Amino acid sequence: MTVHNLPNLSLLDNPIWNALTTNHAAIALGAGIGQDRARRYPSEIGPLSALREPTPAAYEDLATITPAGDVAVLFLEEKSALPAGWELLRDGTLIQMICPTAPEPPEADSPLLPLTPQDYPEMLELATLTEPGPFRERTADLGGFLGVRIDGRLAAMAGQRLSLEGFAEISAVCTHPDVRGRGCAQALVAHVARNIHASGRIPFLTSYDHNLGAIHVYKRLGFVARRRFYLVAARPPAA
Repeated sequence: MTVHNLPNLSLLDNPIWNALTTNHAAIALGAGIGQDRARRYPSEIGPLSALREPTPAAYEDLATITPAGDVAVLFLEEKSALPAGWELLRDGTLIQMICPTAPEPPEADSPLLPLTPQDYPEMLELATLTEPGPFRERTADLGGFLGVRIDGRLAAMAGQRLSLEGFAEISAVCTHPDVRGRGCAQALVAHVARNIHASGRIPFLTSYDHNLGAIHVYKRLGFVARRRFYLVAARPPAA
């Protein structure tokens, strides 16, 4: 087993912001605008967005960098009212979990395969069907995706999303309904987590707090709950 000394855990208190201001700064929208109060990923990668602080001015900046018709998805420390003009589309409570020890990979019925840009159309189709979280045409550009094929069809996948100093997020964990119960998700998460540990970083992930089945799987692999977030998916006022 691989055990790392934990990096600065406080970075995970605003993980999207800290990813977009460090390892993913080169692709961040909003960098260098005004007082640098808001950033987000390009729409084709996904709607994840972040505020340095949830102030009215930061929301104004976020509105200016959110493409027309798109939404902003935020991880907030607490539930609070959105500024006037913002339309709340979805909300909920998330649990953030970290995996300080590299998990032992369980046996898998099918081989775990690296996914490449050739697989993107099937990955998007699987994510659209199962809704593991925001996933768009180029989300997989963020890397580290593994998948399981059954009878030639992409049946399950998991990969990486946020990347910040000392940490990498596991995301897009999903399994086709026809093959659930075969342990695909557990095997994929274990292997992605081991790959992250091998790079010298700590894996983390977020899950809706009501998704008890997934949380149980993560705990079996050694993930421990760290904190809660309030998730907001909202559309900014029209320009």
